[in-house]
Amino acid sequence: MHRDPLATILPHGGLPIGNAGIHDTVLQTIGWTPLVRLHRVTEGLSAQVLVKLESANPGNSVKDRVAWAMIATAEHEGWLRPGGTIIEATAGNTGVGLAMVAAVKGYRCIFVLPDKMSHEKISLLKAYGAEVVITPTNVPPDAPESYNGVADRLAREIPGAWRPNQFTNLSNPEIHYRSTGPEIWKQTDGRITAFVAGVGTGGTISGVARYLKEQNPDVRIVGADPEGSVLSGGTPKSWKVEGIGEDFVPKTFNSQLVDEWIRVGDAESFHTARALARQEGMLLGGSTGTNVAAALRYARRLGPEHVVVALGCDTGRNYLSKFFDDKWMADNQLLFVERAPQAIADLIRARGKRELVTISPDATAEQAIQLMESKDISQLPVLAEGKPVGSVQEITLARVLHDAGDPSKVSVGEIMARPLPTLDAAVHLDEAYRLLLAGNTGVLATDDGKVVDIVTRIDLVQYWDRLRKEHGK
Repeated sequence: MHRDPLATILPHGGLPIGNAGIHDTVLQTIGWTPLVRLHRVTEGLSAQVLVKLESANPGNSVKDRVAWAMIATAEHEGWLRPGGTIIEATAGNTGVGLAMVAAVKGYRCIFVLPDKMSHEKISLLKAYGAEVVITPTNVPPDAPESYNGVADRLAREIPGAWRPNQFTNLSNPEIHYRSTGPEIWKQTDGRITAFVAGVGTGGTISGVARYLKEQNPDVRIVGADPEGSVLSGGTPKSWKVEGIGEDFVPKTFNSQLVDEWIRVGDAESFHTARALARQEGMLLGGSTGTNVAAALRYARRLGPEHVVVALGCDTGRNYLSKFFDDKWMADNQLLFVERAPQAIADLIRARGKRELVTISPDATAEQAIQLMESKDISQLPVLAEGKPVGSVQEITLARVLHDAGDPSKVSVGEIMARPLPTLDAAVHLDEAYRLLLAGNTGVLATDDGKVVDIVTRIDLVQYWDRLRKEHGK
């Protein structure tokens, strides 16, 4: 028996064999999906933005890769035997992939879906011969009636059942490390500078990120997250984009590989997906809209030497009755009026430049007190050789004095808190807003890597209030 189950489905040095010649089964057409440059939706951007069209897989989504890998591993390990039953809690596309593989190999499939799934997805699963069980969405993730809870119960009750459990199955990120990542690297000739993807199980972004960072540690990994998902640190609430965002952190997701998060609302996601169809000829799903919207925002700060790749997760044919339908969009109050992009630099320009007061970690707390008093400020970024290494707040200095300490004998380095977050001045102002909303007291603005200014909450209030009054005239 072969020691590596994935190698049996990934010939030619661990890469899918692509779409040349005659294939023994449809499964051999999984992978080597096209990488396509965007043109019209990127108007005005210097960086290249590309979409990895996973909708070109035979099951029309990125989950074909995962389904084949998980089943191959289960067969190899003896967890799934002839005549067995596959049971999975799925957001739809994993079910399609599993059902497709099961149809080729002769397994029974039962899939448990949350009730927000589109009718097209449910019908598609049934078309492959799968059985579908629907569960309520608005229940805790660990509740027995949640889609994971119901899938666990069925797996215990049905003889010969095997549950892939895509949220814990390490074949999930591994197949992306072995296929999707190498494909992107080769297709861009190693020129990729950023990869943008949402997180459902986290398998795609974790596997791809691991491979790309092994090739070039400077490749940036950007997580595109729906507003309401906890993965990017937001306040939990419901959202309508399917397949990405979670109210828990999956075991298949390595968050340490994500360099930054960009949060995108439902309306922007859906309208971006509609724009891809109407302006680029790409009929893709709402999660791709999230990824591309985040990629476009990220690309605003980049020059022509940058290559940004966004994941095109699945086909848009599964959503024709949802966000591609004007009435559905109106009924769900998802009409989207695009605002003119507002960068951090726009706020600084409107406010006017001011002296950036900083302090060294070698300075004393007494010097920090004197600076705050003389400049009438409430916080000090701590810089060492021009790089942020910490910050000092009023309350920290108050604590030194309250505890009867001698501020002249306490160094800033001893009492400083973590550094304030930094963002390039060309970044969308919404990203600074989200950092301030998360509890940061300021955001350092950089230009060509150098700290040039600080943006605080009152800066946002004054800037947006001024715009409101100007637009109200």
